[in-house]
Amino acid sequence: MKTKYFFGWDNIRWGLKELINIYSSKTSYFSKKRIESGIAFLIAQWGMVYFLYQQHQTLTMGEFLLWAAAEFAVSGYMINQIQKEKKEKMDLSNQEIKTEEIL
Repeated sequence: MKTKYFFGWDNIRWGLKELINIYSSKTSYFSKKRIESGIAFLIAQWGMVYFLYQQHQTLTMGEFLLWAAAEFAVSGYMINQIQKEKKEKMDLSNQEIKTEEIL
């Protein structure tokens, strides 16, 4: 009996096709803006963790607190942007429903 795994070839192929569709004129399951901001966030996180790893022995408590504040600021900004997009999308769908009810 063949076991189905989530990361089977069909799902990998589907994911790659959707990623390719992001940069084409076709509609995609993924959001180009979110993919790009996610990649930028991962690169920034890697850079900050690498900096902390390299400098952890020479950092004072104040410098470490500034580093932590920057981490929380970036994370908070990303979460705020995602929630803002969700709220705008919900508001748009609610307006469409109200318009349909009027008609």
